[in-house]
Amino acid sequence: MIDAIWPRHAERLPDGGLRLGGCDARSLAAQYGTPLFVVDELDVRSRAAEYKAAYDHGDHPFEVFYASKAFLTVAIARWVHGAGLGIDVATGGELAVALRAGIPGEQIVMHGNNKSRAEIEAALEHGLRALVCDSLDELARIGSIAAERGLVAPVMLRLTAGVEAHTHEAIATAHEDQKFGLSIATGMAAKAVDQALGDPHIDLRGFHSHIGSQIFDADGFEIAAHRVALFMADMARTRGYVADALDLGGGMGIPYVDGDDPLDVAEMAHRLRAIVVRECSSAGIAVPRLSVEPGRAIVGSSTVTLYEVGVVKQVQVSDDFVRQYVAVDGGMSDNIRTALYNADYTAALANRVSHATAVPSRVVGKHCESGDIVVNNLQLPTDVRAGDLLAVATTGAYCWSMASNYNNLPRPAVIAVRDGASRVLIRRETAEDLLARDQDA
Repeated sequence: MIDAIWPRHAERLPDGGLRLGGCDARSLAAQYGTPLFVVDELDVRSRAAEYKAAYDHGDHPFEVFYASKAFLTVAIARWVHGAGLGIDVATGGELAVALRAGIPGEQIVMHGNNKSRAEIEAALEHGLRALVCDSLDELARIGSIAAERGLVAPVMLRLTAGVEAHTHEAIATAHEDQKFGLSIATGMAAKAVDQALGDPHIDLRGFHSHIGSQIFDADGFEIAAHRVALFMADMARTRGYVADALDLGGGMGIPYVDGDDPLDVAEMAHRLRAIVVRECSSAGIAVPRLSVEPGRAIVGSSTVTLYEVGVVKQVQVSDDFVRQYVAVDGGMSDNIRTALYNADYTAALANRVSHATAVPSRVVGKHCESGDIVVNNLQLPTDVRAGDLLAVATTGAYCWSMASNYNNLPRPAVIAVRDGASRVLIRRETAEDLLARDQDA
């Protein structure tokens, strides 16, 4: 193991090569091509098991649902389910993958702020645990579709607790001025409770609160839990409604670069449990059935993307500063996070030892965009050259799942490595795949 940023079974070889899950990265690149997503299977399985163990014990155990939007294949769904986790999905496509993996409907929760009729119908047909409802309009739509089918839809209401999580604006989700949730402060959440309780085709299971992503401490959760507990107590007092379930969402952070220092899994679980128990006790309500939804924290560190270097050039930025630009054969089509969130990454040569001086460098892609940056700022040796293999760590979360065909670039393959063996999880796209949907091709 190299360090916490890389997969648990990553090793640096004496000749400078990188071994992932017992497989030499150079051999993987030669066999499968680049760019290439390499997933350490045992890393994913072990992190899922750690979440299960940390949260599923004590007087108030949490259920753990894997937030599949982070990275979803049939195999990954099976790995996390095999560790005892449920799955949360946000679209009909994610639901289809979870079902293909054999996940029972009762162990699947569906999110999304604008679920289509087809998605709601699929959720009802397959008996999902709950539909997490995001608006009054959607609540009415779910009730109407359930009525047409003579069913009662299980629903949780997503609450906006007014918490400013200490994370990037685009991934903070519990403040007031954004698209998610039903505001406690404005009374919309209470109105949704009234609407749900008045609809015979809605079974209101409880509440959901998610404050954002890449969160390193429990402070935001503490504020949100306090406000949600007060709301639940108010609903019990004024409506006679006692919530059966409370989901605190996900968002637990992981290290991407040196200096990132999130709480470990057990410590975060301990703090969240203590917070909820204390706040429920203070509000005078029973502790409901609890759940959390980690995604990035399970798959983020498990995966490395391998690229081949193409062009290297030195750019004179100022009189006294030169930056080295290293262009690789992928880019924003397989990792949009740097462009969207100014995300930081760690990267290293994966094919040889270099004794050259390391200089300020930027890893960029091959797309026709100035913002096509994979790693914004790192140190790479001055002898990086065409044909070198570059490994970017911690690409398991929101890289493949947000990949695109920009510039008609086929999406990379995803492979799993374990105990020195590799296998394809998702094959590499080809030009023929791109043309297959073009009706004039």
